[in-house]
Amino acid sequence: MAALTAVLAAVAIGYFCGSLPWGLWLGRWFRGVDVRSMGSGNLGATNVYRALGPALGITTLVLDMLKGAIPVWVVSALPLAAAFPGGAEWCRLAVGFSAIAGHVWTMFAAFRGGKGVATTAGVLLALSPVAFLAFGIVFVATVAITRFISLGSMLGAVTFAATLGLLSPSGFASPTFAFGALVALLVVARHRENIARLLRGEERRFTFRSAKAGPGRTPRETPGMGGGSR
Repeated sequence: MAALTAVLAAVAIGYFCGSLPWGLWLGRWFRGVDVRSMGSGNLGATNVYRALGPALGITTLVLDMLKGAIPVWVVSALPLAAAFPGGAEWCRLAVGFSAIAGHVWTMFAAFRGGKGVATTAGVLLALSPVAFLAFGIVFVATVAITRFISLGSMLGAVTFAATLGLLSPSGFASPTFAFGALVALLVVARHRENIARLLRGEERRFTFRSAKAGPGRTPRETPGMGGGSR
């Protein structure tokens, strides 16, 4: 019973934290708009940046990362981590995956959330700063060269999965690598529309310009804007 309670508690904490739709709430609080009706319709930081400007976009990015990192840090220090089947490592992985799932399928927005990249980065920061750094380097380099955020997100996801396997004492047979591979597959799957646009040569490139819109107006998509990731 203690093990079952630990699993349920860890999953619930991770999912609840991950579900907090900061992009949606910030848009409503500070602009009086629903970001889901703007741009790509995504709740993630890229769409918020594109539709509502850098201040809210960067704030969304930071908060979406923290909602992945904080539950992993906190829960692993609680007594329930010791009671979790498989120990603290499995507990951290369960909390992290639940946080990512919460972001992708948030209960606060009809189970339609973001693509999970920023929250995944936060979970990575808590699990393995080295894997987080590898993800960040590949992501930044890819976006700098191509200006495709979607491509940077997917390549970064594959990189962090491989890095987790290389760093783990058990190598690619470790549960941590399995977690990384599963999350990377989820990130790529959530970008399937971006992949189709990349293949057609229609994916929008990221720029630092934002297309702001007032309440009730949907900004027009313009060439040169980043693909809806995160």
